[in-house]
Amino acid sequence: MTGKQQPRLEAAGITKMFGGIRALNDISLEVLPKQIVGIIGPNGAGKTTTFNVITGAYRPSTGEVRLDGKAVTAEPSHLIARAGISRTFQNIRLFGDMTVWEHLLVAQPHSDFTLRRLLPTRWADPQAFRRAEEILEFLKLADVKDRIARSLPYGIQRRVEIARAISARPKLLLLDEPVAGMNHDEADDIRRLILTLRDSGLSILLIDHDMAFVMNLCDYLYVLDFGVMIAQGRPDQIRSNPVVLDAYLGHAT
Repeated sequence: MTGKQQPRLEAAGITKMFGGIRALNDISLEVLPKQIVGIIGPNGAGKTTTFNVITGAYRPSTGEVRLDGKAVTAEPSHLIARAGISRTFQNIRLFGDMTVWEHLLVAQPHSDFTLRRLLPTRWADPQAFRRAEEILEFLKLADVKDRIARSLPYGIQRRVEIARAISARPKLLLLDEPVAGMNHDEADDIRRLILTLRDSGLSILLIDHDMAFVMNLCDYLYVLDFGVMIAQGRPDQIRSNPVVLDAYLGHAT
């Protein structure tokens, strides 16, 4: 996968131990600029642990994470986020009784909206307002901007979570099971949104159990099983790989 282009993200030789348990064993992967990369594997394979290492929630036992060639392994999660890595979670995590609009304001870099929301509107940062308006239009959320985010239908809540993540102006967006629990139409809506985000310049790394969704979306795939990288390649290569089929589906055909 390595070429002349510098990767947006590099994870090199990542091992993560929890006591005597080796959750990740010498994992290496990369994501290029404007590329959609997927991590797949059965439950317990180490996918979310990989995300947690990349975002600084976990410190790797060995190995290094680099963003645009700069090591961020030792940085706390809030500085990694500020450097340009945003994520969503498998279980949607929206803020209390905040509106969609408020979610987009509070997530912006160097935002002090948590204080400014208590002041008259005229004190608000006009640049933050413009950015929030752009994202509302881009993600087709303008009609619900004044609704409490957690009161919205599930598919729209997921869209709000993605909107909040890109409000931070990331270089790399990590999506943890973005279509979990969605019907076909909702999942296709998210698929088209992810493609639009990629076309706008974002690099995207995602996890999902929906194989059809992953195969039809990603440019490149990594396959984990029990914390070990067992395969990597284009979707067409992974689809026919007997080792992957045996690990992920329980049989080789």
